[in-house]
Amino acid sequence: MKVLKFGGTSVANAQAISETCKIVTDAGRPLAVVVSALGGVTDLLLLTAAQAAAQQTDYQESLASLEKRHLDTIRELIPPARQAAVIGRVKTDLNTLETLLEGAFLIGETTPKLLDKIVSYGELLSSFLIAAYYESQGLPAVFRDSRELIETDATFGNAHVRMDATRTKVREALHNPEEISILPGFVGATASGDTTTLGRGGSDYSAAILAAALGAEELQIWTDVSGMFTANPRLVRQARPIPLISYEEAMELSHFGAKVLYPPTIQPVLDAGIPIRIKNTFDPHTDGTLIHARGNTEGRTVRGISHVPGIALVSLEGPGMIGIPGISKRFFETLSDAGISIIFITQASSEHSICVGIAALHLERAIQAVNDTFAYEMDRQLIKPVQAEDDLAIIALVGDQMKQHQGLSGKMFSALGRNNVNIRAIAQGASERNISAVIRSGDVKKALNTLHEAFFEEQVKQLNLFVMGVGNVGSRLLAQIGLQQRVLKKELRLNLRVVGISNSRKMVFDASGLPVAEWQDVLEKGEPANLDAFFSRVRELNLRNAIFIDNTASETVSGWYASYLKNSISVVTCNKIACSSEYEVYARLKSLARTYNAPFLFETNVGAGLPVIDTLKNLILSGDRVRRIRAVLSGSLNFVFNNYNGKDSFADVVRLAGKEGYTEPDPRIDLSGVDVMRKILILARESGLRLEMDAIENRSFLPEGALEAESVDAFYEVLEQQEPHFRRLWEQADGANCRLKYVAQLDGEKASVGLEEIPEGHDFFNLSGSDNIVLFYTDRYSEQPLIVKGAGAGAEVTASGIFADIIRIGNF
Repeated sequence: MKVLKFGGTSVANAQAISETCKIVTDAGRPLAVVVSALGGVTDLLLLTAAQAAAQQTDYQESLASLEKRHLDTIRELIPPARQAAVIGRVKTDLNTLETLLEGAFLIGETTPKLLDKIVSYGELLSSFLIAAYYESQGLPAVFRDSRELIETDATFGNAHVRMDATRTKVREALHNPEEISILPGFVGATASGDTTTLGRGGSDYSAAILAAALGAEELQIWTDVSGMFTANPRLVRQARPIPLISYEEAMELSHFGAKVLYPPTIQPVLDAGIPIRIKNTFDPHTDGTLIHARGNTEGRTVRGISHVPGIALVSLEGPGMIGIPGISKRFFETLSDAGISIIFITQASSEHSICVGIAALHLERAIQAVNDTFAYEMDRQLIKPVQAEDDLAIIALVGDQMKQHQGLSGKMFSALGRNNVNIRAIAQGASERNISAVIRSGDVKKALNTLHEAFFEEQVKQLNLFVMGVGNVGSRLLAQIGLQQRVLKKELRLNLRVVGISNSRKMVFDASGLPVAEWQDVLEKGEPANLDAFFSRVRELNLRNAIFIDNTASETVSGWYASYLKNSISVVTCNKIACSSEYEVYARLKSLARTYNAPFLFETNVGAGLPVIDTLKNLILSGDRVRRIRAVLSGSLNFVFNNYNGKDSFADVVRLAGKEGYTEPDPRIDLSGVDVMRKILILARESGLRLEMDAIENRSFLPEGALEAESVDAFYEVLEQQEPHFRRLWEQADGANCRLKYVAQLDGEKASVGLEEIPEGHDFFNLSGSDNIVLFYTDRYSEQPLIVKGAGAGAEVTASGIFADIIRIGNF
């Protein structure tokens, strides 16, 4: 004997019901089938009853909608020649339902007993019409009224089953092995015949009771998902079905919000040792989940991650609780007497406080009840008034093999901490089958995905990227990401997903990932760009491993770094403004990065894609001390002076540098030396110096008045007019067999930048193209410096440097 139960989504409409018929046809014999109300009907019945009790005539429209729903389903499913008898029976039941609702309307209320009668018609109507449909398809289906089989007490709304009486009735009624018995779930009756219901989700319970009474070989729960998942698949896209799980694990997961199974369901079949299989009505060929006494044969520590929404914390604390017997008893009794179920408990070992989690809808009642109970102690300041916090949720790790497995709690909480998920309370049972934590409701999706990645996707870490600026550097970065996504996933187990993109005009987001290959078209259709709105969307999405990437040179954009870091969103930037502004700004950003465990990486601030800052960090962290730095840090200026030979005008060479992407759109930034000043300032600060920009000496090579030009075009005009000045600089260096290089220097605590004549044989002499070079003189490298040399300018190498910083974060 098998017992099959079909939930509301499985019988939501005629098409779904026809799918159940195929399943039942292939299920073999003997067979009992328990069905829920058509999807959404129970809620509609409750609404209709509420409208009637409130004496709102709208209840008649709701009733008419209910009738139409069932009659339309009958007409779709059952051949015309058989419809009359079925419709007649259904209309009779609907007439009775109408009478009950009229009674509620007349007296202006519904009692629990009356409400049970009203709500029971959802399952009664669906099971009758489904039995009629199966019979019309040639199956030996027989409708059985569960009210004649499942005997309960008179606790209307959540009746308790009398198993001995029920077992006898079920075995007497369901004895024909050739029949397929179709029964309504959720309903039962008292010994005197009054209709009762088993609570929301009671159709699962009905099926489990029947399976236990019949000694079934298997209970099958058919729903709209393919079993119990490692996490809620609606919140965690990577969640996957659990093939085999123990009763205890399933009970824990169902208690903590796994909606495919109603928690009390498991007990009757657990006692009888009957396995439960959870299957997908709309994908019946998948294996689903088997719940069995010998579950978890894989030996995995964590089997699932689940959550309970709508939680509030109620805390009682005070010095008068320490060492006083009975405080906990009074606290729990108070909540029990108020009809409030405790979901979560934690108590400090000092006995100074007790904290419980309850359903948020009971919070006000709980506060009032506890404050009344402990009014005497509160008046004398022995106990503080109740402290409460709502808008919370419980997340839980579940698994039989978690017991005595070292490091699970640490792994759980460190993963959450890295993603700025604040934990309000923690509990772990003595069985160690469950580790629970209370968090903010808004963090649930991120927390579930973070934990799922940590415990089920350990080989692949997902990075969620928000890209600001898609000019020369940003566009090349997106191209590099598109080319390397598969390689990174295979080689480094990193999954890079671009979630947000913005330029100065438009911005676009997609939590599931934007198509990198078509980002231009997608961005063009986006919404108007706004830095405040961009940050708000990043924060609202609240994704794990989020990285904000700034490819601009905007001071305004850099002003947002602190906001991102304070939300545990990492920042990667080639924008030098933040780290070269006031020292307090630089120090605060570094501090925020440490405090909120959000890396702040700016390798491309100096040397584009060269590992200049990373090398310097490693020197400092290894205990070395920087004494002196000599460097050519401007790829733009190096390109200019390497290509200027007194033949083409200096202005034309600068224009060429801009065309090749080596200078900023405004070349004054490069030629003024400010850009190099920023770079040596950053290196000085990374060396441990508290240095400001105005302390750096700038020996400008530009003629007087050049930097005062009102526009870029005017600047080029000045350069053209002052060509003899630049020719003299070149001729003087060439005559001395030297080459012109723009050099930055840090000597002790003094820094300077300026144009120098470099003699043959010097490390800088043969520096070609747009290359950069940095010479680190340290305690360990006092005679021969540590040299970092290579391409130090250009959009491609800058993008690759940003890409490298992203990978560094992925490897943290």
